[in-house]
Amino acid sequence: MDYQDYRHLLFEHRPNGVLLITINRPEVYNATNARLHLELAEIWRTVAKDDATKAVVITGAGKAFSAGGDLTMVTNNLDDITGVLRTGEEARSIVYNLLDLDKPVVSAINGVAVGAGLAVALTADISIMADTARFTDGHTRLGVASGDHAVMLWPLLCGMAKAKYYLLTSDFIDGTEAERIGLVSKCVPHAEVLDRALQVADRLAAGSQPSLRWTKRALNHWYKSAAPAFELSVVMEMFNFVERHDVEEGLTAIREKREPRFPSGEPEVSTGVNG
Repeated sequence: MDYQDYRHLLFEHRPNGVLLITINRPEVYNATNARLHLELAEIWRTVAKDDATKAVVITGAGKAFSAGGDLTMVTNNLDDITGVLRTGEEARSIVYNLLDLDKPVVSAINGVAVGAGLAVALTADISIMADTARFTDGHTRLGVASGDHAVMLWPLLCGMAKAKYYLLTSDFIDGTEAERIGLVSKCVPHAEVLDRALQVADRLAAGSQPSLRWTKRALNHWYKSAAPAFELSVVMEMFNFVERHDVEEGLTAIREKREPRFPSGEPEVSTGVNG
């Protein structure tokens, strides 16, 4: 894909070699429909071929970075095994293509981040988060395993105890806490988040390109060493769509803005008969 092929990403080539990418579905808080999900996977291959770009900043239009998966896409996957498999392959590609891109990427997390958007935000090499922004991995609240990125990245970023707590509970994390536990690089006032990210990218674009790119490549082997866990997590997430009952309840609860009552979490009915 070339830049003109993208429908939901905007591009600004700045004169210093920094490419600003804006996720552009503000009317739905930049939620990822099927097309945007594909674009978040493919864009890193496009950037790799762009000799004019030395560093990247990615942010969201409007109030959000990206508010998770579009519920229409999620619902369609319940009845489309081909779509489930395609979504799983794209989820892998979002992470792997970003890790394989040698050029440094800075995320400017300006608002809520969930799902594939959060995978991009935290797989980026440097993450600058607004103090008012919040994110959650959110998978278990939908009724699926955490399969986008977190099983690979979070234990290295914040430690296993915090990773398990936040991935199992799906609690939201604000910018201050995310910086404190190491999930993001920096937390700054909301009004400064994009400027700070661009300043970091300017500095990287003016630096020694081979040394920066090769340092990134070497460091990313820490993540890639966890690739078997990541691969399993993607498979487990997609399998939950096949099992479907908890996902159906998770979707209904999100639409009704209530706590889910998962069928698998209902208490066993006692027969009153001792073994």
